[in-house]
Amino acid sequence: MPARTAYANRMSDLAPALDALLRLPGIAAGVESAREACTALRWHEALRRRIPEAAAESRIRGAQASAQLDGAQLPLGVIRDLVRGAQPWPAHLDPVDGVVRGAVQATAETEFLRSLVVQTPAQALARLHIAAVGGAAGGAVGLGGGDSVGRPRVADEVCREFVDLGPAPEGEALTARIAGILDLVSAAGSAPVALVGALVHAEVCVVRPFVRGNGLVARALERAIVHGAGLDPTGVSVPEAGYLAAGDTAYLGALTAYATGRADGVALWLRQACDAYVEGARQGRSIADSVLAGRIV
Repeated sequence: MPARTAYANRMSDLAPALDALLRLPGIAAGVESAREACTALRWHEALRRRIPEAAAESRIRGAQASAQLDGAQLPLGVIRDLVRGAQPWPAHLDPVDGVVRGAVQATAETEFLRSLVVQTPAQALARLHIAAVGGAAGGAVGLGGGDSVGRPRVADEVCREFVDLGPAPEGEALTARIAGILDLVSAAGSAPVALVGALVHAEVCVVRPFVRGNGLVARALERAIVHGAGLDPTGVSVPEAGYLAAGDTAYLGALTAYATGRADGVALWLRQACDAYVEGARQGRSIADSVLAGRIV
């Protein structure tokens, strides 16, 4: 079967599955709430002329939240100074600094992927992993990675992340699940972006395509989809902070429920994701308010 025909068949199978998810309790309403919250953010007065300033602050806050969801916490002011160059990164990164730098780099990379992510999802996935663990900025070590950077796991490589979600798929199962993730990304726009972003985030965490850095990549890829596929075209919302606001225990619990594959578990994750988009838009409005007032706090 030609590759184009096989891809078309996969996409035609995906549409009914996404429609079925929208019929789960609370999901259609949650997706609509996320859309409304991001639409309201788009029309904030500060974003008429100062989107770049607000979006840059969003990426800083998103990086802080993403790192914290991976267990690495630094004050927002410190991360802001590191990103702006007011404070140098340590010459030798400890585990916390490595995760934070990986989060900063992966979140920054989303700005360059917004026009590419839906059209070339495999390239986007690879670039985000390189940013997260390969030292894409200034030769930083990040999380470390060696020759596994930017490519999926192979047969003898093990991922020890997200162990609560069960064993990570391997071999042909891994290849098939990664193909499914890429198809999902490509569906953004034709399907509700909030639904696609939430599913892609969870799938990357469950499938764990890479040896390390999967959580950072999952959240950065979701941000790129939310921005690039039009849910939040300003890039000012902070979905990562939306997840963090619910607590890291709730975040991991919802992912664990999703990993069961049961309808109630999937619905639990999707509802939490939609709540995170609403909260992320609220935090985006706070950023826009600060920009309008002339001070970022």
